[in-house]
Amino acid sequence: MRIVRTLFLCVLLVVLLPYLVTPLYRAGHPVSTLMAWRWLTGAPVLRQWVDLGAMSPWLPRSVVASEDAKFCSHRGIDWDALRDVLDDAEDGEVTRGGSTITQQVAKNLFLWQSRSVIRKALEFPLALWIDLVLPKQRILEIYLNIAELGPSGQFGAQAGSLYAFGRPATNLSPREAALLAAILPNPVARSARNPGPGVRRLSGIYVARAQSYGLQRCWPENRAF
Repeated sequence: MRIVRTLFLCVLLVVLLPYLVTPLYRAGHPVSTLMAWRWLTGAPVLRQWVDLGAMSPWLPRSVVASEDAKFCSHRGIDWDALRDVLDDAEDGEVTRGGSTITQQVAKNLFLWQSRSVIRKALEFPLALWIDLVLPKQRILEIYLNIAELGPSGQFGAQAGSLYAFGRPATNLSPREAALLAAILPNPVARSARNPGPGVRRLSGIYVARAQSYGLQRCWPENRAF
């Protein structure tokens, strides 16, 4: 019984630790579990933190418009998108990604990359908690600094931009920002540096979306976005 109790307490601590740590992420430069794993295994990790206000405004607009159009209004989970995914699965159709940016932050900061029911069960309440204790602006800033944006260990907007275009994230054009947004589902198979027809097509869609998508609803005081 003592061993069982000890194991239970250890599991409980592991589950609760993200909830204790998340409020501390209002500041600092957090890293993802994938970045940590690559460090541990000796794989390269390239990441230079860039504050959201220092990025080209086209990048956050393109990413939100492409990844999570209701980012400013939902509370961590887009229930309508989730319902659509479940409906597609019931109809036997190929399911679309229904994860919000907040869910991806939860996964990248605290969980693992492979899909599983257990991971989703842990991800949902974590996303709700992250949205509760962190401002939208900070959630997006973290996401854009921990997302994998290159094929060989490039993480975050700065490393992805330098690899793809040879320029910092501050100077991205609307097209370049849209190209980075287009590779986010799989930056190993998709390339912003040498975009194929599919990536170019998506980037054109995202440019148009970003031009009509403002983030004033997330933080009205900052009209730059």
